[in-house]
Amino acid sequence: MLEKIKQSLRIDGNDHDDELGDLIAAAKREIIEVGTDPNKVLDTDELIIRACTLYCKANFGYDDEKERFARLFERLLVKLALLGSYKVEANET
Repeated sequence: MLEKIKQSLRIDGNDHDDELGDLIAAAKREIIEVGTDPNKVLDTDELIIRACTLYCKANFGYDDEKERFARLFERLLVKLALLGSYKVEANET
């Protein structure tokens, strides 16, 4: 996922890998906190990648657009929280 997000941010090299890794981890934590099954927060899932990308764009550079990206991330969080295929099953809690 890191490489996809670096491409999206138009970042070459590894100078920011630690910071981006922290942002990805924070995005995943927020995704889980809204009720998404942690087992479904996969680096290969398109919606999870998109959510993490939006989170990174809202919190790394992109000063002109960070509010827009933050709103888009919040909207995607709501969608993930409502989608049955991403929810923690009642008998798993």
